[in-house]
Amino acid sequence: MTNNKLNKPSKTFLAIAATILVLIICGASCCKLIDNSEVGIKFKKFSLTEQGKLITQPVNGLVFINPFTTDIFTYPVYVQRVDYPAFTVTTKDAATFSMDPTLAYMVNRDKATEIFTKYRKPLADIEAGYMRTCIYDAYRITANNYTSDELMASRAKFEAEVRAMLDTSLGEEGFVVQEFTSQITPPESLRQMIDAKNAAIQSALRAENQVKEAEANAKIEIAKAEGEAQALKIKADGEAYYNRTVAASLNALLVQQDAIQKWDGKLPEYNGGGALPFINIK
Repeated sequence: MTNNKLNKPSKTFLAIAATILVLIICGASCCKLIDNSEVGIKFKKFSLTEQGKLITQPVNGLVFINPFTTDIFTYPVYVQRVDYPAFTVTTKDAATFSMDPTLAYMVNRDKATEIFTKYRKPLADIEAGYMRTCIYDAYRITANNYTSDELMASRAKFEAEVRAMLDTSLGEEGFVVQEFTSQITPPESLRQMIDAKNAAIQSALRAENQVKEAEANAKIEIAKAEGEAQALKIKADGEAYYNRTVAASLNALLVQQDAIQKWDGKLPEYNGGGALPFINIK
């Protein structure tokens, strides 16, 4: 009897605890919290419109549902970034290019219910399916308007045209493109031709620079020679002037010295008798 009395409260406590646990589980499955970083789509599991579409309703915050007939699907509305494997596309002249794209996009909150109604898949599946097809088609259609040389010379224009196509195709479905970049790799044969062309251009530039350097050096040497010649001329003119001046000054002295050397030491005489006074011959 004592054991039965002790067991009754224990059984009652366990029953209450089990009931509370069941209520908690049921309450958790009957409500969901949708925060501002995502948009919720509430839909009835077994209900379609006459056109075969799900009956949906966008929701946010704390939402109560009947888990047996209703469910909630969520899409994040912040930026998603996808790095796709490389695509290969063919240009107008049958050259094969490799395109390695990276896409950053957001879900348009106003079109989230349309996205779910149409695809009924999480974003990862849509990225690998519909979005990948859009990117490949944009590359393929745009590349078909370019030759290989035109594409290499106008890569920025090519990417802008691909981006414009994606803005339209993805935007209509409710996906807003934030960034789109590509790593464009030409075929090996074209890359070798480009490398050879660049090497030839570099060689021509070096030769042109060498010619310009030689011309500049020649001009320097000519200017130096002209300067030296001018200096020599100035020096020669100075020396000639000096010699002429010296020669002119020496002529009178030479005449006087010659007269002195020829004089026999006798003074000239005259008939009146006596010696003439000394005359300074200058």
